Amino acid sequence: MNPAHYIGGTFLPHSHATTMLPLVDPVDAAVRGQVPEAGRETVDAAVNAARTALNGPWGGTSAEDRAAALRRIADGIQARFEEFVDAEVGDTGKPRELAATVDIPRAIGNFRAYADLLYGRPEHLYATAVPGWSAGSGQALNYTVRRPLGVVAVVSPWNLPLLLLTWKVAPALAAGNTVVAKPSEETPTSATLLAEVIGEAGLPAGVFNLVHGRGAGSAGEYLTTHSDVDAIAFTGASATGAAIMRGAADHITPVSFELGGKNAALVFADADIDAAVDGTARSAFTHSGQICLCTERVYVERPVFEEFVAGLGERARALTGYGPMISAAHRDKVLSYYRLAADENAKIVAGGGVPHFGDARDQGFHVEPTVLTGLPQSSRVVQEEIFGPVCHVAPFDTEEEAVRLANDSRYGLAATVWTTDLSRAHRVAPQIEAGVVWVNCWNLRDLRTPFGGSKDSGIGREGGEHSLDFFSEPVNVCVQV
Repeated sequence: MNPAHYIGGTFLPHSHATTMLPLVDPVDAAVRGQVPEAGRETVDAAVNAARTALNGPWGGTSAEDRAAALRRIADGIQARFEEFVDAEVGDTGKPRELAATVDIPRAIGNFRAYADLLYGRPEHLYATAVPGWSAGSGQALNYTVRRPLGVVAVVSPWNLPLLLLTWKVAPALAAGNTVVAKPSEETPTSATLLAEVIGEAGLPAGVFNLVHGRGAGSAGEYLTTHSDVDAIAFTGASATGAAIMRGAADHITPVSFELGGKNAALVFADADIDAAVDGTARSAFTHSGQICLCTERVYVERPVFEEFVAGLGERARALTGYGPMISAAHRDKVLSYYRLAADENAKIVAGGGVPHFGDARDQGFHVEPTVLTGLPQSSRVVQEEIFGPVCHVAPFDTEEEAVRLANDSRYGLAATVWTTDLSRAHRVAPQIEAGVVWVNCWNLRDLRTPFGGSKDSGIGREGGEHSLDFFSEPVNVCVQV
């Protein structure tokens, strides 16, 4: 499928685009197609279409009708499952198994989960009549109505293109909003497929709109600074989030941000070391480390430090079939940190370079899964988000030191704790400054639980009722009895 803008229920031909961007396969650097870049007029048209739909039939839909629409979208993705897998693999280069077992099933699950939530969430939440507190006499009946925010801008990243797009689109539609989405220009194909499915699901024209393009000075900036956008939901880099927030301030536009991470793992001596090694290898190297939840800092209690490092290095060297970095620029960024680690005399336990395949993949954007030790806590490699298949492992001696090291970061998205001591798990987890802390597991997600980060890792929480609360606002109705 060729990526295309989708506005008011219609795909725009590429002849409408003033600029075309190359769509590059990260596996072998081959140009697979072209992506139209939206100018300001195209973004205006998308926002206007969303506003018209909001003021039209979509604005009067019931929760039951919206839930039924979400289920039709989920069924539409399921019916074209392999097409969506092909799109994700083609754009990102990730292993097919990952797309088929995580990305597409979770995208389907997002729509179904919010359809289910609508049936358990009444449109009106009534409060008991209470005596009036202010001027006047008698009693008043107070109740709360939740109404949609309006036109919502959804800006999603390249690492989990469909999953993270639907993570925002599903609750936004569930709450009764209309959407203008902008996926990454590097991974636009599954979003275009989603637009097809939404059209086939029978939603009114303009309820979901799609524009493509870059961020600063392009479609992303035009959309997030638009005066007729009522809310912005963004997942991506912390620096980009800060830029969006500055632009949103001009219109006091509410934002929900899920940003970067420099996530820590704490491995205590009483842990099941084999499970901790396997779990950390998964959390550090899944999708070649290109997931905001991936572990980049590992702190291991000193009595088991050498055993753990040896085991993790062995797992890293044994990895095969891993995917590339998303682009040449991102590969070069990751390799610059590998060089920095070597310059600072890190011990390179595994990896540290570029793999050689002897085929077309050598033209692509691969780097080796890498395990480092020996750097100080102040090192840029330890403090800055790399977003690649790399982690640094350091020892600790006390529980208090472990918590201090985990919290010594400007990020606060996720963490893992490996221990068989239940009391320690319950004691340590709440002390870690992160939005989610996994104990003896990683990336085990219930879509109803709150998800988000603290510090430079984001603003607000997504998931279940938390997303519905962001995408709607409460209105108090007070009736004097």
